[in-house]
Amino acid sequence: MIAMKRRQFLQSTALLSVAALANTSELFARAPLVNKVGLGLFSIPKMLDENFEGAFAMLGKMGYKEVESFGPYEFSTEKAKSGWAAVTPQLGFKGSGFFNKTAEQFLNAASSNGISIPSMHTDLDTLQTKMGELAEAAHKIGAKYVVLPSVPDAERKTLDDYKRIAEKFNAIGAAAKKEGIKYAYHNHGYGLYKLDDGSMPLDIIFNQTDPGLVYFEMDVYWTVAGGADPVELFKKHKGRYKMMHIKDMKEKKRFSGDGGNATQWIALFPYMTSCGEGVLDLPNILTAARQNGVDHFFVEQDMVASPEIALKKSFDYIKGLK
Repeated sequence: MIAMKRRQFLQSTALLSVAALANTSELFARAPLVNKVGLGLFSIPKMLDENFEGAFAMLGKMGYKEVESFGPYEFSTEKAKSGWAAVTPQLGFKGSGFFNKTAEQFLNAASSNGISIPSMHTDLDTLQTKMGELAEAAHKIGAKYVVLPSVPDAERKTLDDYKRIAEKFNAIGAAAKKEGIKYAYHNHGYGLYKLDDGSMPLDIIFNQTDPGLVYFEMDVYWTVAGGADPVELFKKHKGRYKMMHIKDMKEKKRFSGDGGNATQWIALFPYMTSCGEGVLDLPNILTAARQNGVDHFFVEQDMVASPEIALKKSFDYIKGLK
């Protein structure tokens, strides 16, 4: 009798364990591919200029949980500020950084709408000469990463230039680490063309930087426009990419040249579209990103028209991926 009861108990326990495992598997199957969808604020600069509080309220209502700011900031170098002032007439807005708010006010506008700020874009000059002030601002708003969005044209003309940039990145990464933050590089469309040996200039940066000091942020759109495969890059450099910018492409397009100048970038702006409305295999790309170490996923639709519609479409599409 005792043996019978013991056998029944073990059978019941086994069945319960199987049921629990089945329920867990079902739970994971239903879990969204991207838990927290973020937004690069370069998507809505005019709205932030004109209705700062309303812009964050709109994002919170849509369901966005993270944002990434862009410079220059009040503490940025004069070189960065003057460079920005030169291009703003063409852009049609002037705001950047914390949009004439203090770091505390900027954080409050985000956090009161359920949004965090894990990353800040800034410029090379500020990264090299004002890391202390940059880190202070990052700590105030809770940012973990300070990111270079692009390497200045003059500093990436040759392969030797890429080697020198890798050295600079290691130094910047070390300075950031000393301040308790992390440095990352956001790839634009250059450096993705194949060399005679099958490698890319971007490989120099990966191979000659310290993985403990230099992290990466992939821009899916510019990666494809430059002729590279996002999935291959995530797999090849597992653990190096920590963030990504997501947008879709109306039809598959490549740069007219090597992707090395703003004229080529601007020519492809009309082909940007909301996530899920283009030809990029975003489910496969985002799955590879998750599997290979990406933690932050930012929609970025540069200065998008009708953001209240376009950004909601992108959010809903990404949030719906399983």
